[in-house]
Amino acid sequence: MTRLKLLAVLFTWIVAGCATVAPDLPAITDKPTGSHFEGRIVWHDLLTTTPAESRKFYGELFGWEFERPGLSIGIGGADSYMLIRHNGELIGGMLDANIMKRETNISQWITVMSVGDISAAIGRVTASGGEVLTPPTDVGSRGMLAVVAGPDKAIIALVQTRNGDPAEREPVTNGWLWNELWTNNVEQATGFYQAVAGFEIEDHAVQGENQDYRVLKSGDAPRAAIMPNPFERELPVWVNYIRVDDPSAITARVEELGGIVIIDASSRPLGGEVAFVAGPSGAGVALQTWPLDREETN
Repeated sequence: MTRLKLLAVLFTWIVAGCATVAPDLPAITDKPTGSHFEGRIVWHDLLTTTPAESRKFYGELFGWEFERPGLSIGIGGADSYMLIRHNGELIGGMLDANIMKRETNISQWITVMSVGDISAAIGRVTASGGEVLTPPTDVGSRGMLAVVAGPDKAIIALVQTRNGDPAEREPVTNGWLWNELWTNNVEQATGFYQAVAGFEIEDHAVQGENQDYRVLKSGDAPRAAIMPNPFERELPVWVNYIRVDDPSAITARVEELGGIVIIDASSRPLGGEVAFVAGPSGAGVALQTWPLDREETN
């Protein structure tokens, strides 16, 4: 079974429930706005085969806190799904991928995008060459959830939140900063996400690069970017960035906490410094300084 199909099986198991009762996933915010910000990345779920080690890794590196949702949500045992907070705010979830009892490691961060009408969005997915891995499913307090793949097979989840998305706010240190799709066909991926979420495009010239950096915007706000996959032998993937003040200080501790430094901290042509690391289960995440020019902070 391919990695894509394994991930699809896992998500189907989650949203359909492991028994006859569908899960009741907690809402993604304690303070819903009542509004849906189409195309905005509003959540991140970590699938990991090393949940205890992952809690220690992200907790010690970024100060993240993990908590049980409270009442049973219909997914495995008490620790099978945990919420992640930073500075008291909900920022994501963590799922113990061992509940599937598979030999293949499917650990990965899953990017979750907001849509206002999930049924309509799914129709646009199929019409634009994408694949629906999990159809829109009611998951209780969280709302309606679906998992899809673009024409390049990169996985992303769509959510129509029950009571609205979190309020938009400036990225904070050690919190989520940005999201990029690394793909082998930028134009194809652009057309797909424009169709699904109505994005506008804004290209930025990058010094020393022969291709612009493509930003997807909605409501006049940057939402994500699409760029050529820097790892040609790897599958296209959504990459999630954490804002940090000093990537080198973070990477210096990654290995002692059971992770791997994939790309050491270095200057980025777009500005600022960046590094790429993986947690104990192998799920990758990027680190980025912000603002991009350090002079802007003086």
